Amino acid sequence: MHAGELLRDWRQRRRLSQLDLAIAANISSRHLSFVETGRSRPSSEMILHLAEHLDVPLRDRNALLLAGGFAPAYPERGLAAPELHAVQRALKRVLDGHEPYPAVVVNRWWELVEANRGIELFTRHVTSSELLDPPVNVLRLSLHPDGMAPRIANLPEWRAHLLTRLHRQAQATGDPRLAALHDELAAYPGGQGTPPKPADVAVPLRYNTGTLSFLSITAVIGTPMDVTVEELAIESFYPADDETAAALA
Repeated sequence: MHAGELLRDWRQRRRLSQLDLAIAANISSRHLSFVETGRSRPSSEMILHLAEHLDVPLRDRNALLLAGGFAPAYPERGLAAPELHAVQRALKRVLDGHEPYPAVVVNRWWELVEANRGIELFTRHVTSSELLDPPVNVLRLSLHPDGMAPRIANLPEWRAHLLTRLHRQAQATGDPRLAALHDELAAYPGGQGTPPKPADVAVPLRYNTGTLSFLSITAVIGTPMDVTVEELAIESFYPADDETAAALA
C-alpha cells in the first residue's frame, strides 16, 4: 500500500471524513483526496502533518514515511541505550517508590519491561512456568487459567475490563498482534459473573480470593520522540480499601 492508502485507513479508523481532516489540517479536501488515491505524492512533511492530526503512533508514522519513499523520522532505541538512561532511571524511581504495592512497566503489546518487588504478590502462585518466561505478557498472565485467574475473586468483571481495554487499543492502532492477543484471551474461561458493586468507583482487582482489593492507574511518558519511549506504560496498583493498605503496610 502507498502512503495515501495508509493515511486513508487511519482517517477511517478515526471516523473522520475527508472534509473533517482537511479542515483540521488546513489543506483542501481535493488535495487530500488526491493524496489518498495516489494521484498526488505527498512530501514527508505532509505525511507527518496529517499523521499528527490523526494521532498516529510514532511506530506507524515511520511506516507511513517508508510507504511514501522516505526514511523513518523517529528512532527506536533499546531501553538500555545511553540516550534513554534518564528514562530508565525515572522508571526505576517510580517503581521503587511505589513499593510495597505492585507496579510494572509494559510495552505496546503488554509485554513486561520492568517490575518492582511488589509484583511478586501476583506471580508467586502462578502454576505455569511458561507464563513467566520472557517476554512475559501481563494480560495473558492475568487471565490464563494457570496464571493469576484462579485467585481473582471478581474474574468476570476484571476480565471484561481488560478485554474491553485491549479491544479499544487494537481498534485504535490497527495492530494485528493486539487483535490476535484479544482473540486468544477472549477464549479463556471465566466470562460469567455478577456486575461490580454499586459502591465501586472503578472496577477493582480483588485478588487472593477477595482478601486484597486494588485500583489500577496507568501513566505514560509525556511528549515522546522515540518509538520505544512512546510505547511504554506504567501500570500501578493502589489499595482500594483500608484492609488492603493495612495488609501490605
